[in-house]
Amino acid sequence: MPHPKYIFITGGVVSSLGKGLTAASLGTLLEKRGLKVTLQKFDPYLNVDPGTMSPFQHGEVYVLDDGAETDLDLGHYERFTSAPLSKRNNLTTGQVYETVLMKERRGDYLGKTVQVIPHVTDEIKKRIREVAAESKCDVIMTEIGGTTGDIEGLPFLEAIRQFALEVGPENALFMHVTLIPYIKAAGELKSKPTQQSVAKLREIGIQPHILICRTEYPLDRDTRQKLSMFCNVQIDAVIEEMDVNHSIYEVPLMLEREKLDDLVCKHLRIENPKGDMSDWQSFIANLIAPKHRINLAVVGKYIEHQDAYKSIYESLVHAGGALATGVEITKIDSEDIESEGAAKFLEGMDGILVPGGFGSRGTEGKIMAAQFAREHKIPYLGLCLGMQIGVIEFCRNVLGLRDAHSTEFNEKSPHPVIALMNEQHDVVDKGGTMRLGSSPCHLVEGTKVREAYGQPVIDERHRHRYEVNNAYRARMEENGLTIAGTSPDGKLVEVIELKDHPWFVACQYHPEFKSKPNAAHPLFMGFVKAALAQH
Repeated sequence: MPHPKYIFITGGVVSSLGKGLTAASLGTLLEKRGLKVTLQKFDPYLNVDPGTMSPFQHGEVYVLDDGAETDLDLGHYERFTSAPLSKRNNLTTGQVYETVLMKERRGDYLGKTVQVIPHVTDEIKKRIREVAAESKCDVIMTEIGGTTGDIEGLPFLEAIRQFALEVGPENALFMHVTLIPYIKAAGELKSKPTQQSVAKLREIGIQPHILICRTEYPLDRDTRQKLSMFCNVQIDAVIEEMDVNHSIYEVPLMLEREKLDDLVCKHLRIENPKGDMSDWQSFIANLIAPKHRINLAVVGKYIEHQDAYKSIYESLVHAGGALATGVEITKIDSEDIESEGAAKFLEGMDGILVPGGFGSRGTEGKIMAAQFAREHKIPYLGLCLGMQIGVIEFCRNVLGLRDAHSTEFNEKSPHPVIALMNEQHDVVDKGGTMRLGSSPCHLVEGTKVREAYGQPVIDERHRHRYEVNNAYRARMEENGLTIAGTSPDGKLVEVIELKDHPWFVACQYHPEFKSKPNAAHPLFMGFVKAALAQH
């Protein structure tokens, strides 16, 4: 392909319509056609990245191999495609202004007045070109966060308007994701909100080529015609995207039925033939009609927010699909366990998972959950803080170190079995200062973890400050806790597991960031297998 093709995804009417999921699903369809695809997310908020934002505000922070703390939509991109993603694939207003102001301070603008146009918009366009050059992909897809009309999103919309003009009409496509609400009292789907949203885009100078219509009910011919006429879009480019019945992984198949990938290829003059989606269909079939069912407890402190543990939930679904097992997830607030006991919530569960997190709230409830899993031989998977919780519980209740704790929660603990890394002691800033990104881990021969991975050395992504205190390692190992994986120099504990337990495995890293629907992560596979045996 002589020139890269660019697809820009905007959203209208309301937020949380699923722009990222739609972009990722289109990425799946284009990859199946043999195209090399990458995706990037432009977030209009002023934070430099989501690393310091509360999960209640923003959902999970998704970490890339290079240590970039990014928006959770990049998780969709990586799960649905094989796109090569780096810190360049997520851009925020904070990053843009930080860069522009640094250039101004250095005098790079030669004394000119620094303005949104051209300086801010040029910086945004530069990022698109950098991603294109770095990835060497056929198609670069760029999602603009927020909703059309948001004041903070205007520089991004202006930048992509300019960019499309620069690369030419055959190389750029605008796709607008919008809501078609159903008014129950009238018994009708309403197109007016979409008309208003598209009108706002056209004021800015952007005419969408394709409308992706989020809806609870099928679009009838009249509604499609109305949207086509008043939004100035061809009727076959009015795409129905209904709520899915079983899983988000149905979305690529739905969009394929609507011929979205055909439309995109036609507009961008791409001649690659349709791809084979049979493996995707098989995965969906396993999700819809599983042979087995299990119930897993996720014990966390951000349970009320469905996006706070997004990648974990998806990784459990991937493992379930691979094993033809329906995974029922019971979300349990660790503070409820503190007040009412573990047995009330965890009795009868086939497996218990404790995810990562920060701050002391709910910590004791997580420790009680780990104790319940250990004592009742229930499969346990601990992730990041979930591993530290497993170590604290073991040291308290097996080694008899009653006041064992992490210095994150109790700086004066007489038994700091989890402690701050040396290089973290003088760190003041919160953002981007943890142990971040991919690191190698050496697995111990003969362990469950080594068997699950099937290889001696792995690479996994980290996001944490505290580590297992090596002063307690020997005592733990003497009493039945196996250090199953370490950093290459042996100094950092990466994985633990218990002997005499069907599956008590916990890791310091975040395996949920490397699981895909067609390639479930080994640790989640092992956990679900153990839970299935338990059931």
